[in-house]
Amino acid sequence: MKRELTHSLTHSLTHSLTCARQWFLSLLIVLCLFIITGSSNQSANTPVISQSPPPKISVYFSPNGGCTEAIVNEIKQAKETILVQAYSFTSEAITQALIDAYKHSVKVEIVLDKKKLTERYSKADMVARSGIPTLIDSKHAIAHNKIMIIDSKIIITGSFNFTKGAEEKNAENLLIIKDQPELVRKYTDNYLRHKEHSEKY
Repeated sequence: MKRELTHSLTHSLTHSLTCARQWFLSLLIVLCLFIITGSSNQSANTPVISQSPPPKISVYFSPNGGCTEAIVNEIKQAKETILVQAYSFTSEAITQALIDAYKHSVKVEIVLDKKKLTERYSKADMVARSGIPTLIDSKHAIAHNKIMIIDSKIIITGSFNFTKGAEEKNAENLLIIKDQPELVRKYTDNYLRHKEHSEKY
């Protein structure tokens, strides 16, 4: 009788341990599934923030600070388009770089201030004769922008006129800005607005 009771208790205990083990494993599986599912949902609901690369900005100053050379270097690397707005435009180096780019199938357009019609040493004739579309913005008292937009990626701007005097005599500044698509869009929109009311040189 004692042996039968012991056997019964042992069997009951073994059965209880087996049930407990199965219950624990089931609970562990449920917890794992909950963690995995929760993590997936969190990942799905978390917005992916695409970070634009930081802008690349180079700055130059004149006199004799390398402004003209920096501009010419960017023009030489152009692949598709160069949009120009200029007030004074007498730099031989910049003019020749634009003509060379145009001859290598880069689309070049230039919008100039109306003083180019009478300015001594202006390179407006030179670029126009080369075939580059050259326009005069006479709607304003002064069309004082000094801007280039290259390949819809690069902005060249600042107080620096595209002249020999700006390079050698004047106190000027020049910025070359890259990896700023929204800024490029705004500069391009501004260029197109001025181009629209400008007249052929």
